[in-house]
Amino acid sequence: MTDRQIASERPVGAPEGSPNFSHLDDVPWRKVRAQRNADGSESFVHEKWIAYSREPQYLSLYARYDPGMIVRRHGHHSPHIVFILEGEVWIGDQHCGPGMHVELPYGAAFGPIIAGDAGAVMFEVMMGNPSSWGDQPELFDQALERAGAAALPHPPYDLPTDTRPG
Repeated sequence: MTDRQIASERPVGAPEGSPNFSHLDDVPWRKVRAQRNADGSESFVHEKWIAYSREPQYLSLYARYDPGMIVRRHGHHSPHIVFILEGEVWIGDQHCGPGMHVELPYGAAFGPIIAGDAGAVMFEVMMGNPSSWGDQPELFDQALERAGAAALPHPPYDLPTDTRPG
């Protein structure tokens, strides 16, 4: 197929738009989850919300999990993609290192997520409502107990704002 064979008209009903560019260095870190570790130190999930839109709704983010960080088993109110860039995590019983792509169809739950000894860096996209729901809390409790850790209240943070120009 050549470029000339690709449709040359905007899809019917599609709004006009243009690319949005943002650089990771210009996006602030947000601490979104916290735990107290067995040694008394604290670990966090840090996120940079790179792109967020309310209509159509989506969120892309860059996440950093501190070593040993544990996140409850959960799902999102949308399809969700996770790509492991650095480090490692266990998602339930599945080991995920650099290059692992995790596709979560709408309604799928995953976890608990447990970061490895060096932590992990991930890129994620939620293609719809990014809010989460949880299930099987006993799995989270068991993972925390095995690590001698305790969940702390979620750090306060502002919800994302629409990053599209306009």
